[in-house]
Amino acid sequence: MSVIPSLETPLGPFMLKNPFLLSSGPPTASSEQIGRAFRSGWAGAVIKTIRPDGMVIEDLSPRFAALKDRNGAMYGFENIELLSKRSVSYWTTEIAEIKRNFPEHLLVGSIMAAPDPDEWRDLAGEVASAGADALEMNVSCPHGMPEQGAGAAIGQNPQMVRDLARAVCGSVDIPVIVKLTPNVTDIVPVAKAAQAGGADMISAINTIQCLSGIDIDSFEPLPTVAGYSTYGGYSGPATKPVGLRIVSQIASSVDLPVIGIGGVAGFEDAVEYILAGASAVQVCTAVMWHGAGIVREMESGLREYLARKEMSSPGSLRGLALGKLKAHQELDRTRRVQPSLVSPSACTSCGRCVVACRDGGYHALSLHRGRLVIDASRCDGCSLCAHVCPEGAITMEQKAL
Repeated sequence: MSVIPSLETPLGPFMLKNPFLLSSGPPTASSEQIGRAFRSGWAGAVIKTIRPDGMVIEDLSPRFAALKDRNGAMYGFENIELLSKRSVSYWTTEIAEIKRNFPEHLLVGSIMAAPDPDEWRDLAGEVASAGADALEMNVSCPHGMPEQGAGAAIGQNPQMVRDLARAVCGSVDIPVIVKLTPNVTDIVPVAKAAQAGGADMISAINTIQCLSGIDIDSFEPLPTVAGYSTYGGYSGPATKPVGLRIVSQIASSVDLPVIGIGGVAGFEDAVEYILAGASAVQVCTAVMWHGAGIVREMESGLREYLARKEMSSPGSLRGLALGKLKAHQELDRTRRVQPSLVSPSACTSCGRCVVACRDGGYHALSLHRGRLVIDASRCDGCSLCAHVCPEGAITMEQKAL
């Protein structure tokens, strides 16, 4: 009997219609954008971070830079954009309006203040009173705000995370999410500090501090603002491995729902985060690149995937990969794989695998009369050849013992 899956997803006390949320950022900078996203199918949104009116925000121009492959496709993105430029009163008015129009959607108010518990309490109270369903504490922005003692300057200090979370959680009666920074040596003490402070959920990751590039003609770092630049936040598909690692570490160390962020562009990425222990995911960069309508393909793709796997809901996947993560020394060293030309007709004899194995492996491959020859006695089973093959002609198979 085939399973008809539902995309309904529990997230703490909330039931989402699907696990897809808009992350705090440019796509949630106005009520108009949030409303359009909700009509497109997003289950919820995190408002672009609201700050006290006394915290001055002046954005730079330009403030984005992109990393592209040789075909011009973007795979990484840097921003040096700051928080919402809109006032607290704008957002308190708009939050109430959004909730009137979209009562079934999750609306989260992202907030940030200086390392002053009273500032956090006051701001949290205003946003909660306006009707937000939950709060997200942004203690993770890696650029601009740390110089003011905010953002990642807080998130890199477990004691400050605990104390400020305690201040916010004690001042409101709605769930509080703490958004963590990847720019730390070990995420676990920070996650445990958020839990100790009373956080109801954790979201991760915010962007990774980076320098995306330098113009080799002008020698100017990118993005260039009148000839100068600064370190920014890196996002996009290339950040997913970092996000997956951190989400899995958090899910394994604290007993709180986790929202996965970082490089989510399709349903497959969301599935990976859920397998790593996330309850839901947030998306920002992919929406900036392709528009809010991408959620429709994400929904249909996830529904088809669950049906194929005969699983009833996204929650059925949660954490299934966690038990398969072990310490390096615990992994099996008795098993070996070796390359096999699974599709000889697909091999074009380009020689890339031969060169890669010669200069980066064990010189186990060669071409003989236009055919790939594998010397099993030299092969160490590293799998480099399979990864560099542009045609997917090589697969790694279990070596007979």
